[in-house]
Amino acid sequence: MARYVVMFPADSEAEWDAGTDADHQVTYDNDREFGRLLEERGGTITGGRELDSSRHTRVVRRGPNGTALVTHGPYAESAEQLSGFYFVETEDEDGLLEAAQVLVKTHPAVEIRLVYEGE
Repeated sequence: MARYVVMFPADSEAEWDAGTDADHQVTYDNDREFGRLLEERGGTITGGRELDSSRHTRVVRRGPNGTALVTHGPYAESAEQLSGFYFVETEDEDGLLEAAQVLVKTHPAVEIRLVYEGE
């Protein structure tokens, strides 16, 4: 069974923060519909989470002379940040892509990557 990560890299934190509980529920319901459609196609969601605001991000990166630097906030200067992800297992990549189309009703973009399993 192939493993994939389904990520939401373009959700606007400002829009989410301004949304109501009812607005958020629409997104949660739509994500559940993705899971249902995926299962119809033989796949399954094996994990995932909504991520906290990028305001709480800490970035560790290589600094001068190879030293480690820790900074606060997102490394990317953008209002759009990774807001969540799912781990998915399926043998049907086309079915995954078909099921994922429902996600763009509430997420501006969905990024899907095959998990490298090595040799």
